[in-house]
Amino acid sequence: MKASLLALLLPAAASARFVELNEVNRVLITTDALLEKPAVERYLVELTPGETRWVTEDEKWELRRAGQRFMDITEHGDLGTLRLASKAQPVFPKKVKKQSEIQPLLKDLSKDEMKDHLEKLTSFHTRYYKSDYGRQSSEWLLKTVQDTIKDAGADKHGVTAEHFKHSWGQNSIIATIPGQSNSTIVIGAHQDSINLWFPSVLAAPGADDDGSGTVTILEAFRVLLSSEDVLKGKAANTIEFHWYSAEEGGLLGSQAIFSEYEKQGREVKAMLQQDMTGFIQRTIDAGEPESVGVITDFVDPGLTAFIKKIIEEYCEIPWVETKCGYACSDHASASKAGYPSAFVIESTFSESDDHIHSTEDLIKYLSFDHMLQHARMTLALTYELGFTDFQKLEGEDYMDEL
Repeated sequence: MKASLLALLLPAAASARFVELNEVNRVLITTDALLEKPAVERYLVELTPGETRWVTEDEKWELRRAGQRFMDITEHGDLGTLRLASKAQPVFPKKVKKQSEIQPLLKDLSKDEMKDHLEKLTSFHTRYYKSDYGRQSSEWLLKTVQDTIKDAGADKHGVTAEHFKHSWGQNSIIATIPGQSNSTIVIGAHQDSINLWFPSVLAAPGADDDGSGTVTILEAFRVLLSSEDVLKGKAANTIEFHWYSAEEGGLLGSQAIFSEYEKQGREVKAMLQQDMTGFIQRTIDAGEPESVGVITDFVDPGLTAFIKKIIEEYCEIPWVETKCGYACSDHASASKAGYPSAFVIESTFSESDDHIHSTEDLIKYLSFDHMLQHARMTLALTYELGFTDFQKLEGEDYMDEL
């Protein structure tokens, strides 16, 4: 090998990321490719609205370790541009109305179901979206959602769950409960996990981030399917549950989905993200009351206000306001696409889980009692908004303005 070629290859080899033994190698580097173009791929990330930067993958993780959140907009820089002309102000109910239908359902929520699912989910070495473990965990999760549908007999009523496929291997999941219209209520969580030091090597059990959110919305989905009215499609709106891939890489999975929805002209009336729902120890240590953290920045204020009413009516603990910055979870993708979105977390952001993105993000630090409160909120919000006639509501709001 010529000395000039060695000079090109050695630095690349020294800086290459480690690959675990079971990881599928999807990138084959040839000497021609090294000679023709840079060996390091670069990504366009958006740090704040309008502030972008080109970075390498290693620089992505440096940003995350420094506490900087971002959206990787390399493939979806046009997200939101098709809905710029839409000036309709979203309207949400002024009060909750479905107590008699929802209260019996809340009794069926199970901590044991969430624990069993989370034990399996965290048994994968990592759920890093580019790893083969990430692919395997996504396939297990899809089968679990599909089994939940079959166990409820919901497949006979047109309820479905399928992968939304991505090029990196770990696919997102969309479960759909048909309603009386195509207007849609979306409940989301991200299924991937990451160890920010060596994503392809070190373990990332991701119990709280976001295994907790993943199993919380799965439990709300399971119990929702026990409602005969929901099962038979009597809800005014279609209801979807999303489990996103590659949130840790810059909200990649959710951007892909909401970009597709935007192009299709889909009408999403509300989107709620559940990211980290189980850690309360720092709140207790601070002498603060156990609460549901309601994010107030970069969210839809009307939807957020209604969520507070849901917590007050259906949860056994109060809410507390908190902020998390730009692009802190997948709701940001929905917002950028022009859809009303909100984000609820386990506590104030400053007191949230400090074990995440490491080998220590483990079940032993979580409270399933607290996760149950998030499941109550998720189930109640989904039912209330699922049965909301938004067309009538918007008409009533218009008459109030007159």
